Amino acid sequence: MEFDTIAAISTPPGEGAIAIVRLSGDAAIEIADRVFRAPGEKTLSTAASHTIHYGHLIDPSTNRVAEEVMASVMKGPKTFTREDVVEINCHGGITAVNRVLQIVLNEGARLAEPGEFTKRAFLNGRIDLSQAEAVMDLIRAKTDKAMNVALNQVEGRLSKLIRTLRQEILETLAQVEVNIDYPEYDDVEEMTHRVLLEKSQFVQSEIDRLLRTAEQGKILREGLSTVIVGRPNVGKSSLLNALVQENKAIVTDIPGTTRDVIEEYVNVRGVPLRLVDTAGIRETEDIVERIGVERSRKVLKEADLILLVLNYSDELTEEDENLFKAVSGMDVIVIVNKTDLPPKINMNRVRELTKDGKLVTTSLLEEQGIDELEEAVASLFFSGAVGAQDMTYVSNSRHIALLNQANRSITDAINGVEAGVPIDIVQIDLTRTWELLGEIIGESVHESLIDQLFSQFCLGK
Repeated sequence: MEFDTIAAISTPPGEGAIAIVRLSGDAAIEIADRVFRAPGEKTLSTAASHTIHYGHLIDPSTNRVAEEVMASVMKGPKTFTREDVVEINCHGGITAVNRVLQIVLNEGARLAEPGEFTKRAFLNGRIDLSQAEAVMDLIRAKTDKAMNVALNQVEGRLSKLIRTLRQEILETLAQVEVNIDYPEYDDVEEMTHRVLLEKSQFVQSEIDRLLRTAEQGKILREGLSTVIVGRPNVGKSSLLNALVQENKAIVTDIPGTTRDVIEEYVNVRGVPLRLVDTAGIRETEDIVERIGVERSRKVLKEADLILLVLNYSDELTEEDENLFKAVSGMDVIVIVNKTDLPPKINMNRVRELTKDGKLVTTSLLEEQGIDELEEAVASLFFSGAVGAQDMTYVSNSRHIALLNQANRSITDAINGVEAGVPIDIVQIDLTRTWELLGEIIGESVHESLIDQLFSQFCLGK
């Protein structure tokens, strides 16, 4: 790959105090120097690495001042990309930052592709593929716990464990080769089988341990698809507003107010919920409301968690009973709302229908029961807490798929040893496990996959 000099806006679009245009490549400092003017005729090319300089950006086409800037100079290899990097800090208006970008592009830089800075960091050996993917997770993290998991991966915790397992497999394969090539003892075959079995079982136990964290890690990364269901006017929209702490949904006494699916992300005790407020599920002659009900039924099937809302001041209806049947076998928290009103609901029947699920009573109007609901959500999926600081979590779907494949390969190797399969056949499964683990950190991965992964990054990262 030709490593020309790239440039992009690294801050979000819109208005702000400061925006940053980043350049990376062999000519980054030279390009910036041609358009940068500092007091006392200082130049960026003679500046010390990792220093920042005040000055003005000149538009060469008019030789006039285009912007007042601060330019940071960072010389490779001690940079994010391991190349020379210049970051031009300018005013945060859309026009100002685009003008700065256009000037450096006119001077010979190329507009960076999405994720190209991080891709260069990977290709130049500063980070491996799992760390590169964690950079995007860090940017997209919606809770402190999700951020801690991503930060651990950026710092290489998962990479270190994967490399340790690959080294164990490599040493095992080498030992097997030695035993086969130099059969000086009568029990060499027994020794070889014992080594293979012990090492394979160790690798399998570590892969199993990682996979046990996968469900929690994926929830932290992608959020828990949580659907609020219930008959019209039981308080579904009030529940959404209470969790979001904003009036996102219209709340009235008129049944059927919510006609469509409303989505919002919320942070519940460190658990990111992709919260979906649905139209009340009921039979209706209203065409628009009927479409909303059908959409509600669709999202219900795709949910990770169901918040089933009932009305404390209404008797249980056939529609309520049908909702319990519809969510049978799913993770459900039953919420009996409007406890500030006179009771009419049969709570014994509600407990019977809830079975082993969680039951919470609330008065959303008086803001009662929200803490208990949040605790129920957290304990349902994380037993109340996630030890992100102490454990290596796997959160990326690609990593989870590769670990599952590696687990199958190492299991085949163990079964082969125990069944007395010839050593050279067992070696194939071990080698396959080594290769699959290598794909996680990018040591054995196809170039097209690398291009696809980095294309999902934001521009300028």
